[in-house]
Amino acid sequence: MNAALFSDPVVAEKLISGIRRMAEGRGIMRIMEVCGTHTMEIGRLGLRSLLPRGIELISGPGCPVCVTPGAIIDAAAELSLRRGITVLSFGDMVRVPGDRMSLAQARAKGGSVEVAASPLDVVTRAEADPGRDYVFVAVGFETTIPSTARAVTLAREKGLRNAKFLVCHRMVPPALDALIADASIGIAGFMLPGHVSAIIGERPYARLSENNIPGAITGFEPLDIIAGIHAIVDMIVHGKPAVWNMYPRVVKPGGNPRARELIDAVFRPGDALWRGIGVIPRSGLFLRKEFDGLDAAQHYGLSIDDHAMPAGCSCGEVLRGKIRPDQCPLFSGACTPEHPEGPCMVSSEGSCAAYFRYGG
Repeated sequence: MNAALFSDPVVAEKLISGIRRMAEGRGIMRIMEVCGTHTMEIGRLGLRSLLPRGIELISGPGCPVCVTPGAIIDAAAELSLRRGITVLSFGDMVRVPGDRMSLAQARAKGGSVEVAASPLDVVTRAEADPGRDYVFVAVGFETTIPSTARAVTLAREKGLRNAKFLVCHRMVPPALDALIADASIGIAGFMLPGHVSAIIGERPYARLSENNIPGAITGFEPLDIIAGIHAIVDMIVHGKPAVWNMYPRVVKPGGNPRARELIDAVFRPGDALWRGIGVIPRSGLFLRKEFDGLDAAQHYGLSIDDHAMPAGCSCGEVLRGKIRPDQCPLFSGACTPEHPEGPCMVSSEGSCAAYFRYGG
């Protein structure tokens, strides 16, 4: 498909003009983009400056690296310092501060930390080097969960005793429920993540319209995002909240049934801690009992139950949409991408990093 179709400036101007007309004289509409990639693209494209004053785009908890508890990072760092263990992680996790240290700091102390391109790397490495344990730090939302699930099933099929998974997967719909329940945020609509929706489909967002909050499943090209905002404003103005799929070329109503079946076969849902937010009911995934032998937390006796943020860091407020990144007292001073204090400044999908790079 021709990408130029989704960046046509004439169509963009028509959509933005429509947003301006609908928003005129209607007060503030706070629209949350849930996905960190949307946050980055909105900043890169300068969309906030093109929208009327009444449309306020706020960032949400859609950066999986940002919401990974510091205790998980500390546990992974501690494992990497043990003899005979190598920790594998996606690259954007390496510099994220834990409560005590980052994986980068652990590596500087002699820890064995390597960047993985895929969860399947843990299977490849464990199979090639049976005398060493390999632990994959499994973070991410529904987009990356199926690949972890496949790695888990493959490790069991191969009988790999030295492949382990430190699981910290989180699910988006329960987080939306928690945000809706907090009336102080004042969310008028949600721009819903396209990649997550490609897995789960439309049905898990039904609670939005039940709570009179519109949502639009949105892609990542300029016109995708602008059309998503237009759809949300249209629903707000006409008082007809629903979930509109504005990304049908990728997202089907039922999502990806095979991926969901794989997830359900490997993981069970449970209450889970989100960094800076707290415990959200049934928002996390945990390995089912038949995969206990691959569970790093159980195998190594790890305790992962604390919850802290760096002193003065307001990432939690940013992730809940209560403040803008530039309203954090550490923003651009003590906290920069080169010297991050909090996770929202480290990740390539972090809202603080987006604001630092592109402005508000």
